[in-house]
Amino acid sequence: MTDQILMDSFSRRVDYLRMSVTDRCDFRCVYCMAEDMEFLPRQQILSLEELYQLAQSFVALGTRKIRLTGGEPLVRQGVVELCRRIAALPGLRELCMTTNGSQLGKLAAPLFDAGLKRLNISLDSLDPTRFRELTRTGDLAKVIAGIDAANAAGFEHTKLNCVVMKGRNDHEINDLVAFAIDRGLDMSFIEEMPLGVISEHSRAEAFYSSAQVRERIAERYTLIDSAESTQGPARYWRLAEAPHIRLGFISPHSHNFCGTCNRVRLTVEGRLLLCLGNEHSVDLKAVLRRYPGEPKRLESAIVESMKLKPYRHNFTLDDEVQVVRFMNMTGG
Repeated sequence: MTDQILMDSFSRRVDYLRMSVTDRCDFRCVYCMAEDMEFLPRQQILSLEELYQLAQSFVALGTRKIRLTGGEPLVRQGVVELCRRIAALPGLRELCMTTNGSQLGKLAAPLFDAGLKRLNISLDSLDPTRFRELTRTGDLAKVIAGIDAANAAGFEHTKLNCVVMKGRNDHEINDLVAFAIDRGLDMSFIEEMPLGVISEHSRAEAFYSSAQVRERIAERYTLIDSAESTQGPARYWRLAEAPHIRLGFISPHSHNFCGTCNRVRLTVEGRLLLCLGNEHSVDLKAVLRRYPGEPKRLESAIVESMKLKPYRHNFTLDDEVQVVRFMNMTGG
């Protein structure tokens, strides 16, 4: 185990890496990507071995939590074995994954056995027709079967993620909370983020704030503020009626969470993004391929990159796109 740590220019310790293993996905969610997406040529993306080497270097520099993302990480061939190798790195406390749940029916048990500790599963609607509209290709029954498979495999503190959009799924908020309570799952509600150019809907008109979500929940449940943290951007609350679950609220617009940011993102093409809402980045793939077998070169580039991490993003509530890359290119 190392005693090295990564620090940015604002004295924030960076010990959480969100690592994309693919830009591909079997869904086409309306807030995440265009209907007709062009994905990266395979030769441009990091190999599984390169992904492992990067994870190894980050853990050597004090990273304690890694979340595997996509696209949809479970469409990447070999992802279970990658989980097994990363989970075994000395010093890593938690390996997690964000998934749409479509592949969990067959992969939940192998992932659990490989050492994956926790899952975040996207679920934006409990209505099969609306779920298909929002995901364009998704099968709700398959996702719910995947959620149940994760519970059966032994995963604990599984969290459902819902992007709330006014007029699309805001009327389902309490139904989703009830679903989470029934299955013993945590739940996070997320304000839509302005990443990538979309034409399917107006982000400004669809905006639904975390405060509005809590007002809706308060119509049926009693919310209790909590100081809990999972090292991510969510602020957590408990329910008096169901204290065994947590409700999280991720509010990039209404409650900027940048002051305590401890994370960076690695895209599948090897760009280290220092901020979700800015384009500051470093090409780690170039370092990997120019200096194969020299992890100290890679670690040096990672340490140096911390100087580029900005203090905050500046999302606005209009339809102007501040960041051109889509969420599937950003990494979960």
